[in-house]
Amino acid sequence: MDMRHLRILLLSALGLLASACPSPTRAPVTRPEDALIRLSRKMEPRDDGDVASLRTAVAESLVWLRSRPSDQRFIYGARQVSIAELRTALERLHARLREDLTPEALWALVLEDFEPLEAAGGEDGQVLFTGYYEPTIEASLTRTDVYNVPIHGPPSDLIEVPLESFAERFKSERVFGRLDGRKVVPYWSRGDIRGGRLSGRKLELAWAKDPVALFFLEVQGSGSLLLPDGSRRRIGYAASNGKPYRSIGSLLIQEGAIPKEEMSMQALRAWLAANPQQCHRVLDHNESYVFFRFLNTASVGSLGRPVTAGRSIATDARLFPKGGLAFIHTERPVRMADGSVQWKPLSRFVLNQDTGGAIRGAGRVDVFWGAGPQAELAAGMMKQKGRLLFLVPRPGRAAPLVAPVSVTPPK
Repeated sequence: MDMRHLRILLLSALGLLASACPSPTRAPVTRPEDALIRLSRKMEPRDDGDVASLRTAVAESLVWLRSRPSDQRFIYGARQVSIAELRTALERLHARLREDLTPEALWALVLEDFEPLEAAGGEDGQVLFTGYYEPTIEASLTRTDVYNVPIHGPPSDLIEVPLESFAERFKSERVFGRLDGRKVVPYWSRGDIRGGRLSGRKLELAWAKDPVALFFLEVQGSGSLLLPDGSRRRIGYAASNGKPYRSIGSLLIQEGAIPKEEMSMQALRAWLAANPQQCHRVLDHNESYVFFRFLNTASVGSLGRPVTAGRSIATDARLFPKGGLAFIHTERPVRMADGSVQWKPLSRFVLNQDTGGAIRGAGRVDVFWGAGPQAELAAGMMKQKGRLLFLVPRPGRAAPLVAPVSVTPPK
């Protein structure tokens, strides 16, 4: 019996045990003070990535942190940390990162200025890891019979209302809507927009060939348009209609169309391709709709800075410190030379540089994988449990005597 079959049998046995002895559930974490706790057990923190990508990701967080008030504070569980403290700790780390660092030396270096706290996890106490990537879809800058699915820029009547100024408990919360007389009402849903609510307003940045491909580009948040002449234009998230994200995968599982254990982005695409008459109904189930803008840089996260493949993560912005250093331990799929897929350990330092409509709670992490077939594979198949640590700066560390990190700002 090979290891793959042994792993399947073990997972099946664990599944039967889990169903016979359900894991205790805990109340959902709703406050940042409860999102990070002391380590539940030891973990061997071996970074499996390259130092150059870590330096890049740290530098992008530093650019964002330098744009914020130094006395603004982040909540790390029971502690509060100023932006100045986080910036200082990351500057020291960035200045000391070298290509020849072993995983053990890197961890020791980090521990000089940071101490680890663990994410409380979801209701089962665990963290679910998924992935996202930068897809390429076929599109045209002009409408034709072939390219007829609009890719919209943000409409002028879309109103964004940050709620933090109304009450502290609404920190990082915001609503999107439109004016109806003197009232702010919810913005049009995906079905409304598909039905023509925005027609005639000249909001189209481009026209896609396939509505399903555009839908998955929305889910990813950014990507590239492959134009008929072979050139490419990058687009990224500009705004959303504010409707909550609803999973079409969950819908098809509930309807019995795709078994839960077989669900993936690849399975969704195959089912929609085989059932074109169901396409609009299924896509409209997710009322959330993304508006785009053209980008002159790499994919940009919620900090307004480029995200780094394999080093940037998205978490719930209401619970975890933006721009902060974290460590993840889970698995990722890798396609082998013979075409098979194997699951490999994923263990590395990352930066919290993005968020997403489906990334809610202390038990959810989305890992950015960049572009290409391996990135698409990871984004489509990752649904793995694992552990998430955040590294909180130790108090009283001196600032490094180095020049400021310079990164070209996005246009």
